[in-house]
Amino acid sequence: MPAENSSAADSLDDDDYPAYTMGRAADVLGATPAFLRAVGEAGLITPLRSEGGHRRYSRRQLRIAARARELVDQGTPVEAACRIITLEDQLDDALRLNREIRRELDEHGADT
Repeated sequence: MPAENSSAADSLDDDDYPAYTMGRAADVLGATPAFLRAVGEAGLITPLRSEGGHRRYSRRQLRIAARARELVDQGTPVEAACRIITLEDQLDDALRLNREIRRELDEHGADT
């Protein structure tokens, strides 16, 4: 396979590749472009910009926006939903780090 085709195929598998326009992203989420702008303004996701300045979203960003949409649909204000998701992500990171430290301590604890 030629190099340029390999690169294009790699982009299809990349969760961070900005493949979705604002309109398409809104359709996928069942949301409005205004909702996407709101989660962007709240700092939850930062879409990339095309050369023409249009917002482009990745699959990872759409998953995050979908979680915000779930919270908003349950009655949570957009800003609060974004904060909740940020805190959930921070908690996941802290728990993961805690597990790694405990694993290292368990491995080295037997040596001391």
